[in-house]
Amino acid sequence: MTRPQPAPQWPLGARLDDREAMFVAVELSRAVAGRTSPNPAVGALVFDSDGRVCGAGATAPPGGPHAEAAALAQAGARARGGTAVVTLEPCDHTGRTGPCSRALIEAGIARVVFAIADPTAQASGGAETLRRAGVEVVGGVSAADVEAGPLRPWLHRQRTGRAEVTLKIATTIDGRVAAPDGTSRWITGETARAEVHERRARVDAILVGTGTVLADDPALTARNPDGSLRAHQPLRVVVGDRPVPAGSRILDSAARTLVIPGHDPASVIERLSADCCDVQVEGGPRLAGAFLAADLVDRVEQYLAPPALLGDGQLAVAGGGALSIGDALRLRRTAVRALGDDLLLTYDRVTGQ
Repeated sequence: MTRPQPAPQWPLGARLDDREAMFVAVELSRAVAGRTSPNPAVGALVFDSDGRVCGAGATAPPGGPHAEAAALAQAGARARGGTAVVTLEPCDHTGRTGPCSRALIEAGIARVVFAIADPTAQASGGAETLRRAGVEVVGGVSAADVEAGPLRPWLHRQRTGRAEVTLKIATTIDGRVAAPDGTSRWITGETARAEVHERRARVDAILVGTGTVLADDPALTARNPDGSLRAHQPLRVVVGDRPVPAGSRILDSAARTLVIPGHDPASVIERLSADCCDVQVEGGPRLAGAFLAADLVDRVEQYLAPPALLGDGQLAVAGGGALSIGDALRLRRTAVRALGDDLLLTYDRVTGQ
């Protein structure tokens, strides 16, 4: 979904068409991204029989209510005869919570609009159950936009069997991540650094190598502009064979930390994929090169500092390089954002690579 742009206003009682409602549902799901895995981050709106918003919800952490149930709870009796708009086809199975398809039927919903069909064998079938109960069902609304939003990592995991991996790098205009003397802090400005923390608050895990821990002693937390911790903290993952010093900030109580010995990216991602959908690699050039060599880079987020030009120093990726231009990993630019004097460039792996 094209960003940045403000979400439409949706106070209780507002009227929205299906596409506007789906946009709001995506924004609701964006607020819980990183907190729902291994379940999908879903958003939902409920309208009463007069077409006015009467409930809104998003997926709770595992074991909590799904988006539809949360929206229905807020709507109460006003949901009867109304419409539900949800980013993912309502589930049709009983797990830690009951099937959302049944909850919608029992609430008296007359019409359900969704964007993406559930790709899982276990939970799919909600649309058919709703139709059999006499509910009007409309699928595919804003599907491309929704697929590119907070559902993207979960959909990737369903399709590939592993978490989606984003390589995050911050470089000068000539592609350097550190000066020749090893200094690397504050390549980008305050606005870009604030965006890094915003992004951390929406991922399941952040991955670095022991070299980064020893050199920079990072906290790898998601913080507000005033330095306070955000409500959601990603799992901090350290890989490598060197011991992590006991006093390292990455071992503090601000967030969970997992230390994984070894250097094999495939085994690391396999282990994390049991509970994670969205993994961000923030390590140094060698770790970036290892993930590139292992063919495990799905997305690149490059924070580019045009005001800075070093001319020498560490490059963003070391090792794992292609031997010819034909072997290069092909990426498609999907977004460009100005962050003060800096730029955030987002690239997605070209389908089929």
